[in-house]
Amino acid sequence: MNSKVYITPQGVRKLRDELNHLWREKRPEVTQKVSDAAALGDRSENADYIYGKKHLREIDKRIRYLTKRLDNLEIVDRKPDDQEKVFFGAWLKLEDEGAEVSQLRIVGADEFDLKKGWISLESPMAKSLLGKRKGDDVIVKRPIGDIEMTILDVSYDPWPEE
Repeated sequence: MNSKVYITPQGVRKLRDELNHLWREKRPEVTQKVSDAAALGDRSENADYIYGKKHLREIDKRIRYLTKRLDNLEIVDRKPDDQEKVFFGAWLKLEDEGAEVSQLRIVGADEFDLKKGWISLESPMAKSLLGKRKGDDVIVKRPIGDIEMTILDVSYDPWPEE
């Protein structure tokens, strides 16, 4: 199954930057270290050589993954017509039953970052919010249990730093 995976322009830029760094900087650097270690002779007991080869395999595996992944990404770079409705890429302000306000953004699986409040489009929480509107009360599915939340605001631009 080769279905498209949604990603923001910032997210795809980050993946491309990582691929570029691995291919142009990290891999040649590790290849040189392996070559230098191999020149020292007996490879069976040469820790630098053994570790270097393992590191090179890990880098190559990541390069293959990123190359395939980038081919399957659908970059979402425009705002929806109805900007009060929750779609991919939305920044949300939510209020829970205890009047606590939280902010989050719905992003692609390659971008999620809980420290930033970015949740994956595939997460149960995001799925319960998609298609809802500003002002809606929503039962949000979370690993620690469902909770009722109110969507206070929806934006397709980042919130100003408060």
